Amino acid sequence: MTIQEAQQRVDQWITTTGVRYFSELTNMAILTEEVGEVARIMARQYGEQSFKESDLKKELSDELSDVLWVLICLANQCGVDLTAALEANFVKKDRRDAERHRQNKKLH
Repeated sequence: MTIQEAQQRVDQWITTTGVRYFSELTNMAILTEEVGEVARIMARQYGEQSFKESDLKKELSDELSDVLWVLICLANQCGVDLTAALEANFVKKDRRDAERHRQNKKLH
C-alpha cells in the first residue's frame, strides 16, 4: 500500500464506519497518547523498565500502526499530502544534512 492509498483508505473508513473525523485537537491528543504507548513498550523492551502484566499483551507493531493511523487522520484533516510532504522532507534533509552526519564523530 502506498502512502496515498493509506490516506484514501483511512478517509474511507472514517467517513463510513467511523462516521466522521474527531476534531484536529482531539486527534492531536490521541496521537500523543499513542506515542506514549509506543514509548512504554520501548522502555520495557529496549530499556531498563520492567514489564507489568498489562504490558505483556501490547504489540509494538500494533502501537506503531495506531500512531500512523492518527497521523494519517491529521494529515487528511489538514489537507496534507503525506507522499509529497515526505518527498520534500528528503530533499530538505539531503541539502541540510549532506555532510553533517558523516562529520559527526559520535556516529563513527
